[in-house]
Amino acid sequence: MNILYGVPGEGLGHATRSKVVIGHLLSQGHNVCVVSSSRAYQMLAANFPGRVHEIRGFHLAYKNLTVSKARTAALTLRSAPENLRVNFRKYRELLCDFEPDVVISDFESFSFLFAKWKDLPVVSIDNMQIISRAALDVPVPPQERPNLTLARQIVRAKLPRSHHYLITTFFRLPLLKERTTLVPPILRPEVLALAPTRGTHVLVYQSATTQQNLIAQLQQLPGQEFRVYGFNKEENHGNVQLRAFSEQGFLQDLASARAVVTNGGFSLISEAVYLRKPICAVPIPAQFEQFLNAAEVEKLGYGRHFEALTPDNLRAFLYDLSGFEAALSTYEQHGNEALFAALESILAEVAHPATRP
Repeated sequence: MNILYGVPGEGLGHATRSKVVIGHLLSQGHNVCVVSSSRAYQMLAANFPGRVHEIRGFHLAYKNLTVSKARTAALTLRSAPENLRVNFRKYRELLCDFEPDVVISDFESFSFLFAKWKDLPVVSIDNMQIISRAALDVPVPPQERPNLTLARQIVRAKLPRSHHYLITTFFRLPLLKERTTLVPPILRPEVLALAPTRGTHVLVYQSATTQQNLIAQLQQLPGQEFRVYGFNKEENHGNVQLRAFSEQGFLQDLASARAVVTNGGFSLISEAVYLRKPICAVPIPAQFEQFLNAAEVEKLGYGRHFEALTPDNLRAFLYDLSGFEAALSTYEQHGNEALFAALESILAEVAHPATRP
């Protein structure tokens, strides 16, 4: 089967997850053409030479750790004409070189629009659709309700009326809509190969490195060892060690950590849950998906959800590690088998429409 696979360029989480699925599809004999942008394009092109086309994507603008709606709108409007020109040229290239039977989109718009233009079925694979296709089971405070409304509007507009939605999630929620299946998070082979141990350090991942007081706050817990990623520096500050990014080094520190401190990003939280590492989640403001992930971490007893990272919050989190470990011990996931089985079933249904219910 010929498959067009769309991967957004914003962040590498989508790319690392899509890499796993693309590799599986190729191993099953499918012919896959990938479209992506920015850093995701570079990573995927290096892993799948000759299969990846570069397009112009949409990017978020930040101000003081918060997604800036005004800056994002200005950035989008400023870059839109050139992006449309480049993407239209890519449409023509794909029409000449590749005739897909189905489109798979990881929350990416170019591939979805291509599918609608060519009247092709779309399979959505991402974690964001849970915001609009499932009933939330955590309280949403008043300050988060506008973010929830905005997130639902974006999610509903992103890939409407797709053939099927595969939603990756570490928490189960009641579904509100048909043609939707919940599957465990996508885990890269490097994570599946890890043998977790319980070391003495706490892994800290800070994706927005403008939080200048992080080191000073961590130093107020001198009895704890922190290994910090996100500043891309190699520095020692007493009990705080800054680590330059290295995939192997990061995974080793993750596998041997006694706990993880991160924002509300889906990828690292999913990996920490799989490895049964207690999680202290401090989501980036104005990103409801991160709020939801952090709230579910606390609801499930896997860790704590805080609005801000403070020494007192860290002490409270570290004091309760044994309880979090007990809750995490019940989590079960058998690699990516559930996702692959569901995806192959959907592709078989697309290939043989007569078998559809």
